[in-house]
Amino acid sequence: MKQTSKQILTMIALVLPLLGLAGATVSPALAQSIVTWIRTDPLTGIALGGMDPVSYFTEPAPMPGRSEFEFSWMGAPFLFANEANMEIFKRHPEIYAPQFGGHGAMSMSRGFISDADPMIYTVYKQRLYLFYSASNREAFLLSPDAAALRAEQHWQVLSKTLSTR
Repeated sequence: MKQTSKQILTMIALVLPLLGLAGATVSPALAQSIVTWIRTDPLTGIALGGMDPVSYFTEPAPMPGRSEFEFSWMGAPFLFANEANMEIFKRHPEIYAPQFGGHGAMSMSRGFISDADPMIYTVYKQRLYLFYSASNREAFLLSPDAAALRAEQHWQVLSKTLSTR
């Protein structure tokens, strides 16, 4: 549903200027900034839905972060369950941050950007991958090396179209 809303807003932002129904300040370039490089919750602006990125690697299930342990990386705030996890992330964010900015990994493998649910994930080869649905995660896990490689190739192109905030 969230992805559909973003797609509709993007289409409106692109079409209104063509119809002359929008002011001079609306442009197609603004429509691109709806989707950001790091996927954040649209209501809170927090990455990973507020889950602690380090906990995906150290706990049986991801832990919710706390507002007193917040660190901004790549223009997005991440929350941590404790100070130790925050310090670990600060030293090596590229290891603990979700791949593809937290956008859906299987969708990226198929060549498009989608939302992802922070609770539908896998840690594969010491990297965190998020998915839009459990079926997308299962599709990824059928051939994870190939899916991750295709996703990385698409990310190299698609990430250039995203806003960093």
